[in-house]
Amino acid sequence: MVRRNYAAAVLGGLMLVSSLAGCGDSGSSGSEGGDDKLVLGFSQVGAESGWRTANTKSIQDSAAAAGIELKFSDAQGKQENQISAIRSFITQKVDVIAFSPVVTSGWDAVLKEAKDAGIPVILTDRAVDSQDTSLYASFIGSDFVEEGKKAGEWLVAETKGKTEPVNIVELQGTTGSAPALDRQKGFAEVIAANPNLKIVKSQTGDFKRADGKTVMETFLQSVPDIDVLYAHNDDMGLGAIEAIEAAGKKPGTDIKIITVDAVKDGMTALADGKINFIVECSPLLGPQLMELAQKVDKGETVEKRVLTKETTFTQEQAKTELPNRQY
Repeated sequence: MVRRNYAAAVLGGLMLVSSLAGCGDSGSSGSEGGDDKLVLGFSQVGAESGWRTANTKSIQDSAAAAGIELKFSDAQGKQENQISAIRSFITQKVDVIAFSPVVTSGWDAVLKEAKDAGIPVILTDRAVDSQDTSLYASFIGSDFVEEGKKAGEWLVAETKGKTEPVNIVELQGTTGSAPALDRQKGFAEVIAANPNLKIVKSQTGDFKRADGKTVMETFLQSVPDIDVLYAHNDDMGLGAIEAIEAAGKKPGTDIKIITVDAVKDGMTALADGKINFIVECSPLLGPQLMELAQKVDKGETVEKRVLTKETTFTQEQAKTELPNRQY
């Protein structure tokens, strides 16, 4: 990190005088044995979905490939666990901290602690709503609002020319999380120009397949005529498919289904005609994260916002892409 490299620079003159001077702590560039390995503390949201599992694997594999020591913590979906993990990383004096925030708010205090300790922070996948952007070095992830817009644009095109009411139910992600807030916002903005497109029920499924099934069961009981399901991730959509089939309806035909992520299970359902459209949200952030971590560790200037490259998939496109899916 910047602190470590500053210390190394100060000690540089001493190392020129004597090659035997093993100055600094184990993280300094003058450490005996050449163990100058970048240490990255990473706090993951949890393992609530196939997307998150793939995201974790990408980060772990990429750290190993880059020669970075990874200290990994699973927050199990709880903000207090993430805050504790970040404080632990500060105590351990890691070089860089990265985390995917459970929710958007409530991070300023612990991020200031990291800043005061001279440890740069990288946000991954999800943003925070802090007004002080100096508390983190960079944010790498998707544009969730744009994902919601893409989902809405497909539905607008699909229902073009129709004037009869289109009843939409929405399975939201974790309450207060950036992807749930933004995917809801982007979708609502696009369909607002079409008064016949109406969200009649919207409830959180917490990004979990089991919760998606449970909530969809209640939707089916309370809404007599559902035309479209918009799920904030594949896993909730897949759970909803189980509920739809159990109710004697045909997913993808009787109820059109739009989801976000494009994990293998979702793509399989899309190729099978059970889902109609998927907006991609790539979990493979590991390589970009390691590159950013190395740059901020050296004190280099990095982009404040790094977007991941993503696309969308129709049923026919899924059939072509599915054999190549890594996650």
